[in-house]
Amino acid sequence: MPGGSAWGIDSNERTVMSVPTTVTDAVFERLGDHARPMLTYYNESTGERTELSGATLGNWAAKIGNFLRDEAGLAPGDRVRVDLPEHWQTAAVLLGAWWAGAAVDLSDDRDGDHTVAFVSRETLDRHDADEVVVVPLDAFALSAGELPVGVTDFGDAIRAHGDRFVPGAPDGLHGGDAVDSRSVAQVLAAVDPDLSSADRVLTTLPWDTADGVCAHFVGPLLAGASLVFVAGEVDGDRLAAIAETEKVTAQRR
Repeated sequence: MPGGSAWGIDSNERTVMSVPTTVTDAVFERLGDHARPMLTYYNESTGERTELSGATLGNWAAKIGNFLRDEAGLAPGDRVRVDLPEHWQTAAVLLGAWWAGAAVDLSDDRDGDHTVAFVSRETLDRHDADEVVVVPLDAFALSAGELPVGVTDFGDAIRAHGDRFVPGAPDGLHGGDAVDSRSVAQVLAAVDPDLSSADRVLTTLPWDTADGVCAHFVGPLLAGASLVFVAGEVDGDRLAAIAETEKVTAQRR
């Protein structure tokens, strides 16, 4: 795309903005090879293993960014509530929201001040945003099933949007919050200095708070590393087996 104004993530093409304007721009700039695994998600409770390349996760993030801007009417600086456990779909929601210029709230401190809330079926009753989106948290982002009137089904709504994202107002995104009260600059500063694009990082550490997102999700990605996240109860032998299978070079747990 000419001028560096559009981002589309696939295995054969990458358009890079010279100055990152969002956390998501920075993550994908530093990823390098978008065909290699970016996030591998294990859930030991359900047996799920889902691997997403940078291209695939980028396409999901683009769909979410397009949904937020074009369907939900989100403007840069609007606040989005994310009340979800660690999951590959949660990763896509965070990246898509940042791409659209949203400020993500993980805490309840600003409850009632949100344009959109991404929630699970279990947390649906906690939220009353302008638009409430139920995320299925399954392996394939299928329909969430029967939902109350007025509630949006992630599986149905997000898939309908394009998997290329064109930022609408990049110059206005530097100064706002990225997650809770942390600015874009503060989140970008969370890059893990001990990692590089050669690393594949196994982690069981949570990223359902702003501190966790910065340290355990964004930090490794900003270093260009690939993440292997394991959710659920898991013992040392199982983690060792996963580490061997996934050719892990570093662990955070």
